[in-house]
Amino acid sequence: MMFDYHIHPDYSIDAEPHSIDEYCREAVLLGIGEICFTPHLEVDPVRKHLDWFVRVNGSVRPMDDIKWIEYYFKEIEKARNKWSGTGLLIKAGLEVGYERGKDREIERIVLNYPFDFIIGSVHCLDHRAISSRSESRLFFPGKKARAVITEYYAIFEEAVTTGLFDCIGHVDLYRRYGGSYFSEDDMRECESISESLFKQAARRGIGVEVNTSSLRRGQKNFHPAFSLLKLALQSGVSIFTVGSDAHRLSELGRGVEGAVEMLAGLGIEPATYCLRRACVKIEKGGQTYCITIK
Repeated sequence: MMFDYHIHPDYSIDAEPHSIDEYCREAVLLGIGEICFTPHLEVDPVRKHLDWFVRVNGSVRPMDDIKWIEYYFKEIEKARNKWSGTGLLIKAGLEVGYERGKDREIERIVLNYPFDFIIGSVHCLDHRAISSRSESRLFFPGKKARAVITEYYAIFEEAVTTGLFDCIGHVDLYRRYGGSYFSEDDMRECESISESLFKQAARRGIGVEVNTSSLRRGQKNFHPAFSLLKLALQSGVSIFTVGSDAHRLSELGRGVEGAVEMLAGLGIEPATYCLRRACVKIEKGGQTYCITIK
């Protein structure tokens, strides 16, 4: 059974305005058996005028008015009822852009709603979105790869130590646009910096996402690069998820099959989540069983 655990429906303002229902319909058409929606939650007050917005019923609203989360869960439940006869499993998740010092703001949301899955990501450095082509041009010039990557993983490690997240997302996101400023050799030489992060994640039972969005941006590797994925495995990480990071219908499930095959080559069965408990699915005697691993 194929699945996609990183999908941005219309709640995310950087996504095309396709509803949860539309994604469910597309998933059924594509033969995807399980999907997890992960609208953005941003908490950096410096970027409030840029990021703190969600789209609800076609209307853009302030993200810090958390009534939108109630709408989100109602829409999830409606979709579960509508598509239950197809066998499609629909999970309610969230992708949090981690910001230092904002643990309480994150906690009051992720611990007070029945989420299935929470991704912790680092999208910004020095309050600039390194995930954005335009903003990356304002951040990367003149910087050294080691300084950027060291800071990036230091923030990620702080995110992991909060214990608020189930999984860390697109771990080497700096490659997306940083590759235009840093050589591949420079970035590869810095990979060992991530080892402490992976060891922390392993100790806390936090997973690592294999994010396939890099392929549609012309990169050869998933996030994380294969060498980093092996380092995570060697560091004791045992939970891995797979997601397309879809921001439009045409991106749903893109690259997921290849990511699952790559993980299988390493002896890894990707995990799914239910109410923030991880499990892996195994086939036995023609039946599918979910074995809880966290």
